[in-house]
Amino acid sequence: MCSVESAATGKSAREGTPVAELTPGRAFSGDYVCSRKDRLTARNGSAYLSLELRDRTGTIPARLFRDVDRIGLGFERGDVISVKGRVERYRGRLGAEIESAAKVDPDRIDPVDFLPTAYRNREELEGFLEHLTREVHNTGLRAVVESLLFTGPAADEFRRAPCTRAGHHSYVGGLIEHTVAVGTLVTETCTLHPRLNSDLLMAAALIHDIGKTGEFTYGAEIGLTDRGRILGHLQIGAELITEAASGLDRDERDALLSCVMCHHGTDALRLRHFPSPEAIALYRLNALDAQVKTALEHGIH
Repeated sequence: MCSVESAATGKSAREGTPVAELTPGRAFSGDYVCSRKDRLTARNGSAYLSLELRDRTGTIPARLFRDVDRIGLGFERGDVISVKGRVERYRGRLGAEIESAAKVDPDRIDPVDFLPTAYRNREELEGFLEHLTREVHNTGLRAVVESLLFTGPAADEFRRAPCTRAGHHSYVGGLIEHTVAVGTLVTETCTLHPRLNSDLLMAAALIHDIGKTGEFTYGAEIGLTDRGRILGHLQIGAELITEAASGLDRDERDALLSCVMCHHGTDALRLRHFPSPEAIALYRLNALDAQVKTALEHGIH
């Protein structure tokens, strides 16, 4: 694998064979997240390490029998480790027999390289996002969208963030994928209901989850920032939108914020009614994409 410096992070790209390409009988080496680590005892009384290795393409169970204590003290669950071993089939499942493992210097790698990533092509998603933004014909509202998604400090994070940690679109790039889906649904909805304020609804749809750019951390797993845990993405998003929308008149800014703040429903805000038809539409369209995606990924509950 290539080990050139990433232009985006200044860190080396991950090295080694992706999990999805591991096949029985093959020796392999590479960098992987240790997503599980247990010290167990074999039937003969000897200790061994039961591990799970993960990268963005999948996971594989692994076992280490040699120098268990010496090697095991060198890394913990959640660390990125450099591994050498061989892939075997055990009880019908692929597994790795590890010969050596050592912790990789955290400063050398980008944790995002080891997390699941969006299924859709990134350039395709970017093209759709630009197209949907051009559908906001109100110059003031479009300026807010462009500031938040393309030129402002949250723009890069918007393209990296997931939507959730374990629900819908719970992978790197999930936020832009979900946003494009909701924006596409807005286009169809406004065709069916031309009395809707399409500029307001599209602008709100494109920035409804902008607060998630400040909600997550990236390591062996996707975690929450302190602000994400304490405030949540609705409050963080309201702050970002208020700042970006300072050039709008008050009524227009309030209409935009009300749509965004209600996109999970009114209960959280203790409102008895939705403030506008556009707010109702965004709530339903957001739920449609999120719930269908959840059912496809995790089954119907």
